[in-house]
Amino acid sequence: MCADAPAGPMVVALAFEGAPMFELSLPAEIFGLRRPEFGAEWYRFALASIDGAPIRTSQGWSLSVDGGLSLFEAADLIVIPGWKPSEPAVPEPLRAALLAAHARGVRFASICSGAFMLAELGLLDGRRATTHWLHAPRLAQRYPRVTVASDILYADSGDVLTSAGSAAGIDLLLHIVRQDYGVARANAVAKRLVLPAQREGDQRQFDDSLRPPQQTDPLAALMAQIMARPAEDWTVSRLAGEAGMSLRTLARAFAGRAGCAPGTYVLRARIARARELLETTVLPVERIAELSGFGSATSLQQNFRRQLGCSPTAYRRNFAPVSATAA
Repeated sequence: MCADAPAGPMVVALAFEGAPMFELSLPAEIFGLRRPEFGAEWYRFALASIDGAPIRTSQGWSLSVDGGLSLFEAADLIVIPGWKPSEPAVPEPLRAALLAAHARGVRFASICSGAFMLAELGLLDGRRATTHWLHAPRLAQRYPRVTVASDILYADSGDVLTSAGSAAGIDLLLHIVRQDYGVARANAVAKRLVLPAQREGDQRQFDDSLRPPQQTDPLAALMAQIMARPAEDWTVSRLAGEAGMSLRTLARAFAGRAGCAPGTYVLRARIARARELLETTVLPVERIAELSGFGSATSLQQNFRRQLGCSPTAYRRNFAPVSATAA
């Protein structure tokens, strides 16, 4: 072994038929790229498939690997780049190899839907975990022993770590570098990627799951009214009157349909309108606060940061057209 060959922790990423190419490329870029400036103190990296044979990615590309499941025996960290939320069953040879690695103390990190594999193996039971916001409800429903946090970019449970959507895998892997080699080295890797070492905000700013209901019953009609006119004074008593329900029945109905209290639904509708205006207009924050029902810029800023983890200005900078952010 030459003096500059990496001699640090061994990272093995799992490749499988239909694996997402982008998620596979992330551990290869972070851990597998030679970094002479770090000398031998850097990760070793390998790509493993179940039988050691090439796999075909979800994009249809054929991809060679470094070996089979025996590579897990030398691993310090195994990365699961994604999995199948609708069919999360794990083939028995893979299951046995992964559980044996976990028993030896190997760390696991999943990217995006890779959390479904870890949950299927039981490795997330009793732990806090995350996945893409689109898949989070399914993960929580299928695995009730997992505490699913759909608002964060990644969750660190010590020996098992999970990330949100695909790009959040970068945040997670940089976090691992920060743990293993310190802030300065993680920052150096981030700079080479032309990325911030730690992003502002969290996954909530990408979640656009609040949509008009498809049903045609009175509650659905009320929810559609709230979304269409969030700036109106939607008191709980008004909501109950509009729906023709008692306050208690209204609360149960919103909990069953929207998973939250009526007041929280109104707040989400106001946040959704503010996001839309920030993305599509150059209106000042004060005016957006009025149009979305917050009344003042201060109220908008406080609720925006509480709900999305970032300020309205930062959100506009991330999602508005260049012409709008330059205005």
